[in-house]
Amino acid sequence: MKKAALYFLSGSAFCLCATFIAVDPYFFKGGDVSFFTLQNRESKEGEIVFRAPPIPPKLDFAGENIPLQDPFVRESLENELTLAVYSIPATALILKRAPRYKEEMMQILRNEGIPEDFFYLMVAESGIRNVTSPMGAQGFWQIMEATAKELGLEVNQFVDERDHPIKATYAACKYLKTAYKRFNNWTHVAASYNMGMAGYANSLSQQRELNYYDLWLNSETARYVYRILALKLILNYPKTYGYRIQEKQLYQPIPCKTITVTKTVPDLIQFAFENGTTYKELKLMNPWLKKSSLPVTPGKKYEIAIPLKPAADWNPESND
Repeated sequence: MKKAALYFLSGSAFCLCATFIAVDPYFFKGGDVSFFTLQNRESKEGEIVFRAPPIPPKLDFAGENIPLQDPFVRESLENELTLAVYSIPATALILKRAPRYKEEMMQILRNEGIPEDFFYLMVAESGIRNVTSPMGAQGFWQIMEATAKELGLEVNQFVDERDHPIKATYAACKYLKTAYKRFNNWTHVAASYNMGMAGYANSLSQQRELNYYDLWLNSETARYVYRILALKLILNYPKTYGYRIQEKQLYQPIPCKTITVTKTVPDLIQFAFENGTTYKELKLMNPWLKKSSLPVTPGKKYEIAIPLKPAADWNPESND
C-alpha cells in the first residue's frame, strides 16, 4: 500500500537565517499594532534597531481565554514571543519544517479529540526534531522511556518508537486525554505535560488556585504555555512577525510507500538496496530504527517507509 507518510528527516541541517524584510502589515481585529521593518534600514552607529512584536487584543489556547488584561500575563507572553521572533535561524527552520507534519498531526489530534493547539506544544517541546533532552526525553513529543512504554511505544536497543513522529503523536494523545480527565482544562493539561500531572496538581492544591496564570511555578513550567502561544502566533502569522519564506522553500511531506515486515531483517543495508533506496534514506525516513538490523518476533510486524523516488530526483523548485 502506498501512502504519503510523514517521517522525520534528520541529518545535518544548515542554518538558514530568515531575512527580516518590509512586512505587509497585518492588523489583528480590534488591535492597533504594527511590526518592524529592518531590510535596507540604516541605523546610526551603535544604535540597536528593535521593534516589539505585536500582541493581539484577544488570544486563546484550545478555546480557553488568555487573560491578556493582566500585566504579568501580557509581559510573560511578550517575553516568549520576543525570544522566539528574534531567534531567527531556529524559528525560520521551524517554519520550514512545519508543513511536512502539521496536516497529518493535526488530523490525528482531531480524531483523538485533542485540540489542534497541542501541535504547537509539540513544536515547543522539540522544534519539530527528533532530539534528546539532558533528562533522556526523546523525539518530537519529548517522551521519557518509562512513560513511552506505559503509553504503548516500543523502546529497546533496536527500535525506539519515540522517534516515530506518528506513533509518538498517538502516544502523546493518550497522555493528554488522561490529563484532561484529571484537570478538565486544556491549559492545565499543557502545563502538566511539562511538569508532570502529580506535581502540577500539587501546585494547584497547595496554592489554592484554579488558573494556570495565577500559579507560582518553576521557571520552565511558568514559561511553558507562553512559549506554546508564541509559536502558535508565529506559525499562523509568519509575515506579521517578520518572516517571509516562499512556499517552494518549505519542507513538504515526502511521498513514500510502506513495506510491512513480518520477519527478521538481518541487514537493513541490503534491505534498502533491494527496495530501491539507500541505507541513508532508509534511516532518515525511519529514525525509529536504531541498528543496522531489525529482529522481528513471531506475530510482530513493522512498517518501514521507503521514498517513492530517490532524493537525487527531487526538484527543489517543485512541491510535487
